[in-house]
Amino acid sequence: MADESAPIEAPRSVDEVVVLDYGGQYSQLIARRVRECGVFSELLPHHVGAAEVAKRKPKGLILSGGPASVYAPNAPKLDPGLLELGIPVLGICYGMQLVALELGGTVESAEVGEYGRSTLTVREHGRLLAGTPAEQPCWMSHRDTVFAPPPGFTALAASTASPVAALESTERDIYGIQFHPEVVHTPFGQDILKNFLRDVCGCDLTWSAASIVEEQLARIREQVGDKKVICGLSGGVDSSVAALLVHRAVGDQLTCVFVDHGMMRKNEGDQVVQTFRDTFKVPLVAVDAEERFLTKLRGTTEPEAKRKIIGTEFIRVFEEEAAKLAQGEEGARYLVQGTLYSDVIESGGGTGASTIKSHHNVGGLPDDLQFELVEPLRALFKDEVRAVGAELGLPERLVWRQPFPGPGLAIRVVGGEATKERLDLLRDADAILQDEIRKAGLYRDLWQSFCVLPDVRTVGVQGDERTYGYVVVIRAVTSDDAMTADWARLPYDLLEQIAARMIGELREVNRVVLDITSKPPGTIEWE
Repeated sequence: MADESAPIEAPRSVDEVVVLDYGGQYSQLIARRVRECGVFSELLPHHVGAAEVAKRKPKGLILSGGPASVYAPNAPKLDPGLLELGIPVLGICYGMQLVALELGGTVESAEVGEYGRSTLTVREHGRLLAGTPAEQPCWMSHRDTVFAPPPGFTALAASTASPVAALESTERDIYGIQFHPEVVHTPFGQDILKNFLRDVCGCDLTWSAASIVEEQLARIREQVGDKKVICGLSGGVDSSVAALLVHRAVGDQLTCVFVDHGMMRKNEGDQVVQTFRDTFKVPLVAVDAEERFLTKLRGTTEPEAKRKIIGTEFIRVFEEEAAKLAQGEEGARYLVQGTLYSDVIESGGGTGASTIKSHHNVGGLPDDLQFELVEPLRALFKDEVRAVGAELGLPERLVWRQPFPGPGLAIRVVGGEATKERLDLLRDADAILQDEIRKAGLYRDLWQSFCVLPDVRTVGVQGDERTYGYVVVIRAVTSDDAMTADWARLPYDLLEQIAARMIGELREVNRVVLDITSKPPGTIEWE
């Protein structure tokens, strides 16, 4: 299996800036914004130390914000060696306070904390704030405040409650800002980051989907050589892009295994097979396991039990196919995983490899499967993966496919058994929903949109006759990361059209309702 201590490898052909995470809620967003500027960035835990940062040969270093007070006993500390690496340093919020305190500035707890929108008044623009207005909105989130800069530093700006809201020492190449440039509420934040990246660090802004593709193709060929590779293909964007990248690199050395468990949306299984086997000519083993899964689910109504049954059976099916492909001297030795950088971070930070997780394409494989992992997307965020997919020519429907649970429609049949009849009904209702949302041009605006089929029947009237049919629930949400979500305000005429089609085309449905619960308090999925 893969070495769990393996670090993320930066692209060889582009500049890198390291972000150290001091626990701030926006830390991951800083790395994303740096990448959006055209510079590769990796988020590392704050404790990695100067030697680890130096090994990566970055062009610059950013210290993130954090929730602690710099004076708290267990607060994250600054390794002084980070300021002696000979590269520019930018401290943001807590990161600025650490730098100021370390170098002899005055940091104190203010009488009133500064949270949310504030006004930044620029005294001197310096290098960091060059080209931005003398007065500008910014977003704050702190109680400790820098009241005096360290010796040799210039105080560039103040805010409503911060005497020193930005500082710099061009001689030492150390910079600090109390506000958060990475959030949209700081409208000139990207300009400030670009000043740091381009003008201070001297970075070439060349990070792009095209550069990612060429870099990864070379890496995959170097890792795999002439050996065989397998990929558990789910049809989701992560596994699809990973599979396509590996196929582009090593051709028919790759075989994809697609397990259709009968819980997918309408025609999705056929779309996956057609795209990979017919369009891209990727060797593909398609396993029709619907009956096998339905048999295992018979009589099961509890959602977590459904998940475990489907997950376990999926592993068994994949094991069987993987064992066939791994037989003999020429058998497969590598396993492709669609691991993303967000998964690596959630698994304990960028210094260690992600373990195979249950939400990935092959779902919780046993430790005794002796494959070395190939993770071509491991350094990328979801939006970058979509860009790579588009660059590779992946169809729009796969590139922009909304998140879909591993157990599929089985957990959207709520409170009842996931029978063939109910799954087909839910599939048809969901197809109507997706069709109308796409026609309205709203598909990409939604994080997720789907139907739920509760085990509930209600009385209705159709054609002067009493009916006793199912209720279909429409669930549509907007979100950036699924940590929080708001219910989507779909137009009334669109909802009316969706409901009319469902009731008119699906004889078993006589009522359609809309879920208007946000997350929190609800979850996106019902089960």
